[in-house]
Amino acid sequence: MSTSNPIRKKKNPMPKFLRKLMQNPSFARIFFKTQAFVFKNTKGLFMSTITGYPICVVTMTGVKTGKLRSIPIMYVPYKEGVLIVASKGGADDHPSWYWNLRSNPEVEVILKGDKFKSEAKRITDEDKDLLWPLICDAFPNYKKYQEATERNIPVFNCQPST
Repeated sequence: MSTSNPIRKKKNPMPKFLRKLMQNPSFARIFFKTQAFVFKNTKGLFMSTITGYPICVVTMTGVKTGKLRSIPIMYVPYKEGVLIVASKGGADDHPSWYWNLRSNPEVEVILKGDKFKSEAKRITDEDKDLLWPLICDAFPNYKKYQEATERNIPVFNCQPST
């Protein structure tokens, strides 16, 4: 198990007015759809961070619609793949993509221009306890998010399929 983390925050390139707009759920939804589109089509050259932290784009099947959904998600490098955290900023409910992964765990991950297929596996509570320091090292706010909610924030392990 690797414990070193090469992710380091870059200066938040998002202007203050845009951060304020992101508090509106309708605007945020459009922004993230646009971000996923730009990221995928530029192979990660543009719109490759959220608040200064690097993202991957995870394409999954929607649980209600059956349509493919591409979601920009901050990630933690782990083994050959990534860990993704369903934090929703410490909200008391899961992000909508959590339900997609739970029902349809087969995903495609785009990371730094590379793609790989994976089965998103929710890690056990025991593994989460072991990996939580690595996860919080990558994005320190995850600790605050977990403290802000009574729900156990889920973590998914996405490793390339063989």
